[in-house]
Amino acid sequence: MIPLVLEMESADIHLSDEQFYRLCQVNRELRLERTAAGKLIIMPPTGWETGNRNSRLNQRLGNWADKDGRGLVFDSSTGFILPNGAIRSPDAAWVKRERLESLRPDPNRFLPLCPDFAVELRSATDDFSTMQTKMQDYLENGMQLGWLLNPYDQQVEIYRSGQPIEVLNSPTELSGGTVLPGFVLQLDGILSSFKV
Repeated sequence: MIPLVLEMESADIHLSDEQFYRLCQVNRELRLERTAAGKLIIMPPTGWETGNRNSRLNQRLGNWADKDGRGLVFDSSTGFILPNGAIRSPDAAWVKRERLESLRPDPNRFLPLCPDFAVELRSATDDFSTMQTKMQDYLENGMQLGWLLNPYDQQVEIYRSGQPIEVLNSPTELSGGTVLPGFVLQLDGILSSFKV
């Protein structure tokens, strides 16, 4: 259940955005990402607990976005082409509607931009330092706000453009601040374990 990383560059294999897109389309059962250095990451499916946490996260963000109307929410099946060439799929993301309207992207392709807001939710098999690197990648490519949720240590790392990383221990909620005005994510069932 650990992600598989394929070294492409040292094998002199360079996938264009179009080639990577086609590779994803013919391997729909795989969750694929590409780093800025050209490494191909194959991510396994998560366990049911992480899947439930992700569903709750996207549901709560989506409910707020529907009422707010200023942007759209995306789940982990959405690919974002970052300015540095990486193609990433955050667990949850939000993009301002005006950015999408000005770009007018092909709805059947990856979004050629970095989300304004991104969330990564650690699963039991995720390497935490790799997730921190991924959050830095988003930040360096235009993300305004990001949350790295770590239920196994009951911590949240908050990434904001132009500010140091903030670490919260056992928070019960998170505020979207000026990036997502009015959004407060209740962390019950997301940061804490779900009881069956």
